[in-house]
Amino acid sequence: MAGAVATGKYRNVFAECGIPQEEIDKRVEETFQIMFHGSEEERIFHEVGDDMGYMEDTGNHDARTEGMSYGMMMCVQLDKKEEFDRLWKWSKTYMYMEEGWNSGYFAWSCAPDGKKNAYGAAPDGEEFYAMALFFASKRWGDGEGIFNYSKEARELLHTCIHKGENGEEGGPMWDPANKLIQFVVGCGYSDPSYHLPHFYELFAEYANEEDRELWKETAKASREYLKKACHPVTGLNAEYAEYDGSPKRMTEEQWKRFGHRHDWFYSDAYRTIANIALDYEWYGVDEDLRGVADKQQKFFAETVKDQPDMTYEIDGTVLDRPALHPVGLLATNAQASLAAKGPHAKDFVMKFWNTPLRTGDRRYYDNCLYLFAMLALSGKYRAW
Repeated sequence: MAGAVATGKYRNVFAECGIPQEEIDKRVEETFQIMFHGSEEERIFHEVGDDMGYMEDTGNHDARTEGMSYGMMMCVQLDKKEEFDRLWKWSKTYMYMEEGWNSGYFAWSCAPDGKKNAYGAAPDGEEFYAMALFFASKRWGDGEGIFNYSKEARELLHTCIHKGENGEEGGPMWDPANKLIQFVVGCGYSDPSYHLPHFYELFAEYANEEDRELWKETAKASREYLKKACHPVTGLNAEYAEYDGSPKRMTEEQWKRFGHRHDWFYSDAYRTIANIALDYEWYGVDEDLRGVADKQQKFFAETVKDQPDMTYEIDGTVLDRPALHPVGLLATNAQASLAAKGPHAKDFVMKFWNTPLRTGDRRYYDNCLYLFAMLALSGKYRAW
């Protein structure tokens, strides 16, 4: 099929399920308003001064490039320029690193006062920053300085794939040998949920001309990788995975440095099926990946229907560890319906529609995935 990027026609799955358009529009806007401008117990966005703001990871009480770039993507999709510019200025003011091994990247975690908690970079933040900036350029036009959105995006992507080539400190975020995004620079393995081939297709149109063919190759490599990383029966993937797609291999002692294992289907891994589904919606180029959505929905609707909110080995073995983000898991399983053609697609969408935003300390990650699913399933998550 021709994807929505080519046709300009984005599915409104909520409407397909019989929900009136007025209710859909109201629900999407209300979700944004609660997350960005609700009470202290509801929102995750905080204004700083006259022109900045940050997204708080409410479970860890910090600002992360993940959430900052997610927030920018949400804002550009919903035409919220003031909030977008606040997030971008906070990111450039406090998170951007101008020197050292990771110069040209953004510090993945900062305190609410802007102090850097770490000087490492998380590549999923950079790719979302770049895509959100390109979309901002398309929707609102380029401004001056850091608000010359397309210039900022092109420079960031150039750093992401060329850093270290001229003997400078540091290295690229995509492995030059296999064109796969790394979990962190130089680590030698990946995170399947970082793979966004639908973004890379657009980078191949918007990035510096000399890099456009590389981005096309990156999109192809990423789709092939995802097929390897997702289990052939369950469709599940590990949080961290080797370059061959298999779960990352570490000893128990090594995993302790990360706090716990990451070779299982747990928090990070939830995003993968949402990304696969959005890629299919936008480009419709890989039927094998489309099938992953059906496998995962079948797994949760049939195999573990009585244990839906646990941690799992990627072969489906249920582990004695409850899911930390059950609302986020439901949201991504619902978003999978953009690609799924099996019998469970509508049920997941309606269950998600009837589930409210999460409250409490852990609401940040769940609700980010929640709003993305709201956008995607209403036809409002678009390539600009």
